[in-house]
Amino acid sequence: MEHRVALVTDSTAYLPADLVASRHVLVVPVQVVVGGRPFDEGTEITPAEVAEALRAWSVVTTSRPSPERFAKAYVAAAESGATAVVSAHLSGDMSGTYDSAVLAAREASIPVIVVDTRRVAMAMGFAVLEGARVAETGADAETVAQAVRDRAAASSALFYVDTLDYLRRGGRIGAATALVGQALAVKPILELADGQVVPLEKVRTTSKALARLEELVVERAAGRPCDIAVHHLAAAARAETLAGHLVARLADSRVLVSEVGAVVGAHVGPGMVAVAVSPRPTPA
Repeated sequence: MEHRVALVTDSTAYLPADLVASRHVLVVPVQVVVGGRPFDEGTEITPAEVAEALRAWSVVTTSRPSPERFAKAYVAAAESGATAVVSAHLSGDMSGTYDSAVLAAREASIPVIVVDTRRVAMAMGFAVLEGARVAETGADAETVAQAVRDRAAASSALFYVDTLDYLRRGGRIGAATALVGQALAVKPILELADGQVVPLEKVRTTSKALARLEELVVERAAGRPCDIAVHHLAAAARAETLAGHLVARLADSRVLVSEVGAVVGAHVGPGMVAVAVSPRPTPA
């Protein structure tokens, strides 16, 4: 039987539009709620608008997609000729998105494997792209899903925030709560480890924190060819500078820069700089 596996993900992968199109990935939007009004991420609200709302201390929350939205994506995949779907999503500890996908998968007309990547942003996005690459070889759904899991597990997501206030207010701070009382005295470098935000290091100034973030990325790359994404929210100059340094130091790696979308932006706040480091699989 010929396998044709479709890849579905959610908008928090922050995949560039050209890659979504070329890899035929279906993206289901997560919602951000500003002042009680819901907006689809990626089409109805911009990161700049979220940053402005956060600076004004407006109430900004997020909302998972409904199972019906995933059901429509799975129907679209089947109608396009897919024989199965791999649906890969952000950490279940950070959102109910994975749970919505699981509910929809039970009613789908073709088999759907739902993967909790335990990651977010391009640490998840690179894993989705790897799944799409493997799917193009004609692999079955379980092989594609395992490729997604393996790439996600090998990836790191490190980030710097100007303040922990937004993470604390959104309930996404996890083990980093111990840093809240010291927030004025330190500039934290955090990591998404097994789906949760945990403290990695404490640095005294922003410049030292960004320099240390660069060193940590180089250490995680460990001389391997990697795909790297430098994310930011309302901090383009910081991100471009960091990306330039990484390009110079990691000659075998590809580095892209992108602003995080509304959903992640709502939890990290303006000034955030994050780096997803995803080693490329060794050819078999």
